[in-house]
Amino acid sequence: MSETRQQNGNVFKDREKPTQVRSSNITAAKGVADAIRTSLGPKGMDKMIRAGDGNVTITNDGATILKQIQVLHPVAKMLVELSKAQDVEAGDGTTSVVVIAGSLLSAAQKLLDKGIHPTIISESFQRASLKACEIVTSMSMPVDLSDRDTLLKSATTSLSSKVVSQYSGLLAPICVDSVLKLVDPAKDFNVDLRDIKLVTKLGGTVEDTELVDGLVLDHRISHFAEGVARVEKARIGLLQFCISPPKTDMENNVIVSDYTQMDRVLREERVYILEICKAIKKAGINVVFLQKSILRDAINDMGLHFLGKMKIMVVRDIERDEVEFICKTLGCRPIASVDHLNPDMLASADLVEEYSTGAAKVVKVTGIANPGKTVSVLVRGSNKLVIDEAERSIHDALCVIRCLVKKRALLAGGGAPEIECSVKLLSYAKTLVGEDAICFRAFAEALEIIPYTLAENAGLTPISVVTDLRNRHNNGEVNAGINVRKGCVTNMVEENVLQPLLITLCAISLAAETVRSILKIDDITFIR
Repeated sequence: MSETRQQNGNVFKDREKPTQVRSSNITAAKGVADAIRTSLGPKGMDKMIRAGDGNVTITNDGATILKQIQVLHPVAKMLVELSKAQDVEAGDGTTSVVVIAGSLLSAAQKLLDKGIHPTIISESFQRASLKACEIVTSMSMPVDLSDRDTLLKSATTSLSSKVVSQYSGLLAPICVDSVLKLVDPAKDFNVDLRDIKLVTKLGGTVEDTELVDGLVLDHRISHFAEGVARVEKARIGLLQFCISPPKTDMENNVIVSDYTQMDRVLREERVYILEICKAIKKAGINVVFLQKSILRDAINDMGLHFLGKMKIMVVRDIERDEVEFICKTLGCRPIASVDHLNPDMLASADLVEEYSTGAAKVVKVTGIANPGKTVSVLVRGSNKLVIDEAERSIHDALCVIRCLVKKRALLAGGGAPEIECSVKLLSYAKTLVGEDAICFRAFAEALEIIPYTLAENAGLTPISVVTDLRNRHNNGEVNAGINVRKGCVTNMVEENVLQPLLITLCAISLAAETVRSILKIDDITFIR
């Protein structure tokens, strides 16, 4: 009899374990979602993150917050990866996707408590996410890339929720013009943001940020002897060889017995370097970009001295990962040997100069003869925290414009797409029967978390605002959303609060996919 009771107890424990694991997983994931929920929207709060090395970050960007905080639970890490996936796919909406996922998990927990099997919930949520994407697509508005004003509204909406939102009137045009310079609206349906170089420099304010028609290098000119800081009608050569005495790869010692032999060694080195500098001068080069050498200095003081005497500007320590961008911008090719100093390897520009930003200096190249499809943006700020946040904000705004290049459709902001999905899915759920109808209804109600959070972060009464919003959408006002600045529900299209369709589609589909993965986990095993 006692053996039978023990067996029944073991069976009960085996059945109970998956339930406990799912409950633990959902709790961990909801903890991550709740941690960043207060940073959603234009009135969201900022987070201050202090790293182990003492560096401090102030931001309300979901991807940045989750990337820097340390989470131990494996399911909580899944939400961090979810934010990264949203950042890769759309570039914006990284907070929204985690908040939606947390709300869907809360809804799933209630369904599990009712006894619905996790597989049924998972499959229903998949169908509900597909139906939600159809609804969102049906309420979207087509956009033409030639309509610069509409693109500006989208970029401004993205910037309005950032720390540097007061500078959106300056940063939005920079982001729009940067992307439009790279794409041909007729045939391009994507843009590589690696072709947009953001150079951050301390000094001034964010208002001094500018789009440079040319190239900006985060380097200083090597001043030596009679070095020059400004060159007009420049002929630029990007060198990948050393202007210094040759050295063997083996460890050798040279024993010099008297000073005459030492003089001879120094004289030979001098002649060797001088011949290289003469070859550079003969090729017509008056600006040298010198790639940093891994093994040794690419140029020594003697080489700088000779090039300075020849009135050749030298910008050294060009990083390896900068070479491709420089070549694409200037239309030149890297020169790996003195024998390759040919005219077709060089670039031409009207002006190369060292530009002071107050606390630091950069090198500007303008008036490029054969410019490539690249853009340089000089980001300024009064301190490192502001500069870093400005850089992140510009990146998000660039991603918003990229989304419009990839999928040329816009939605009203302010929680309008989510509440419209909720209303339509609730209506559709009435046509279903059984557990499917319950799961669709739960999915629909979970989407209300976005307008609810926007209202809560703005200091409004969430229940009354969301109720008003739901009534308006029931009456056919598909573009009605929460205007956090006025503290009421208005037509978001008329308020110029617009967001790309791709961001919302990715947020809903990725959140649903992650929730489905979490629901299917019934055990966690740690291996040492």
